[in-house]
Amino acid sequence: MKSIWNQTSQIPGRNRLPGNLDTEIAVIGGGLAGILSAFYLTREGREVLVLEASSIGSGQTKGTIAKITSQHNLIYQKILTDYGESAMKLYARSNEQAISEYERLIKDRSIYCCFEKRPAFLYTTKQPDAIHMEAMAARTAGIPACEVTETELPFKVKRALKFPGQASFHPLKFLEGLSSSLTVFEHTPVLSVKGNTLLTPHGSVTAKKIIFACHYPFPIIPGYYFLRMYQEQSYVLALSKAPALEGMYLGIDPDGLSLRPAGHYLLLGGQSRRTGKPGPSPYDALADSGRRLFPQAQIISHWSAQDCMTLDGLPFIGQFSRRKPDWYVATGFGKWGMTLSMVSAQLLTSLICGKASPYKELYSPLRFRLRPSAPKLAIHTVESSLGLAKGLGHGIMRCPHMGCRLSWNPADSTWDCPCHGSRFDRSGHLITGPAQTSCHYHKLIP
Repeated sequence: MKSIWNQTSQIPGRNRLPGNLDTEIAVIGGGLAGILSAFYLTREGREVLVLEASSIGSGQTKGTIAKITSQHNLIYQKILTDYGESAMKLYARSNEQAISEYERLIKDRSIYCCFEKRPAFLYTTKQPDAIHMEAMAARTAGIPACEVTETELPFKVKRALKFPGQASFHPLKFLEGLSSSLTVFEHTPVLSVKGNTLLTPHGSVTAKKIIFACHYPFPIIPGYYFLRMYQEQSYVLALSKAPALEGMYLGIDPDGLSLRPAGHYLLLGGQSRRTGKPGPSPYDALADSGRRLFPQAQIISHWSAQDCMTLDGLPFIGQFSRRKPDWYVATGFGKWGMTLSMVSAQLLTSLICGKASPYKELYSPLRFRLRPSAPKLAIHTVESSLGLAKGLGHGIMRCPHMGCRLSWNPADSTWDCPCHGSRFDRSGHLITGPAQTSCHYHKLIP
């Protein structure tokens, strides 16, 4: 089903690329990160165009639960342990500034997108010490976080961590308002990039600078992002006739839920798993939770989101590779793409315009930090190797990205790649990359 964002907005369509063009900056991807980057660069007087494979906001942006927050699960204790206090403070400041910039931008441009300031909470029914450690780290990072034991949730928590001054909004209505003055070519997939030339089915674009804001960067070499990221799916229900909550909530326990109000609805999310990994129906599990917590509520919509997860827990924002000084990338946002899209847009604008940024090194895609990456690197290598090995046989469904065997996802009726997260519909048509082409196989339909 469509998300409630799709059901309650309709961004006017744009034309395809009309032929070969030259530009100063080309942005690949018309989601939140791409449109924000194009907006700020255009405001700096740069010539920018956006190439979108489908339509504006049709990728991962439409599947978000749309929390604009600096509260990214137990992130501050992790950064403090892995990278130190200075890095933790930079992470907090960049995300807090992103929230403020959304508020300023929406007000200045009079964008009606249901923007509301509201607190965000982490909660637990099992791990109060983890909440306490995160609270101490967040306060050290400069966030006015406080611990509480009472919430508006319909069950008892052992402890919760409150971040004031966070926000929620309607992401597609925001994109509609922000993209209206930008040059965007829709239904123009970038099939490959050769040097500074982007090749599409409708012509080529030559640009001095290129930004990969297409969720998962599709070039295999250079960059080697397929070794440094994997993808996870999360699932969402929109409930009507549920109690109105004031805050946004995320459970840190293995069975924790994500909740946030959205107008007349309550969004209930969870059941995260690596893309392509089979398991019980996530929608059924969420529906069971919804019935238990909100017996009077009704499910009016359900959908899934997909997120790029880096091995060290921080996004990649900056120069794509040392071998490609004119290529830039914004990816690996985890489950926090709303806030980190704004961080990306402002950082990339600074880098491309030759301005200093205190966040350059923290988010640099050129970094290599083995210690915090090692455990996930081992797991990711095993999962990818299994998928590649299974793809060596004949007469099976392979992902056109690197040849991994596809897995049938009955919850969404899609073919999913367990290696790097490409997804295809029942007939093999591409839904999302890093694959750039559909999967053509005459026995694909189960």
